[in-house]
Amino acid sequence: MLKFYYSRLSINARRVWVTLLEKNLEFEPVLLKLNGDQFKPDFLQLNPFHHIPVLIDRDFKIFESLAILDYLEAKYSDPSFMPTNAEDIAKVRMIELVTVNELPPASIVLMKQMLDLTVEEQKIKQAEQSMATVLQYFEDSLIEDQLYLIQEQLTYADIVAGTAVAAIPNLGISLKTYPKVTKWIENLNQRSSWQQTAPSSAEIEQSKAVMKAILQKR
Repeated sequence: MLKFYYSRLSINARRVWVTLLEKNLEFEPVLLKLNGDQFKPDFLQLNPFHHIPVLIDRDFKIFESLAILDYLEAKYSDPSFMPTNAEDIAKVRMIELVTVNELPPASIVLMKQMLDLTVEEQKIKQAEQSMATVLQYFEDSLIEDQLYLIQEQLTYADIVAGTAVAAIPNLGISLKTYPKVTKWIENLNQRSSWQQTAPSSAEIEQSKAVMKAILQKR
């Protein structure tokens, strides 16, 4: 059986968790607390970079969330969340990479601001602009009345970007000025996999002290 190391507050872990559920795969969840579990020797043997998620398939271990998604798609391809034509594959990859490369730096700055840590005003403005650029890119990628980013079915573009965008309002950024993005997220939130993996308001509130301690070191 697959073994999945995760945190309920990790967006990187959530995209893997959603995929496991959407593919109806059996797995053993191993919940980690980010106030130190990721630095314990047993976990460092799985991932020396002390990041989550990690997936173990018998004696094979995988870390880095996009690598895990590639592995799951290659080994457990039914249902498939990767298109087969070249253009749509490229679109999925672009959306994945925009999500993982552009959103985290801006999110860290805005999270510091939310937690009342000292942040230069210029960095806040740059983060807000970066966030707006990404959200507008997603808005422009969605066709009117289209429920998903690519074609008319769930793909890794939705799984990777959707789990990240769903967390943006927690940073004080409204999605209301992006009506197609708002509708897209509302549709994803109706899926069982999204509902099962969404952190509660209480969990988010309880995590703030831990996140503040982590971000003070950055």
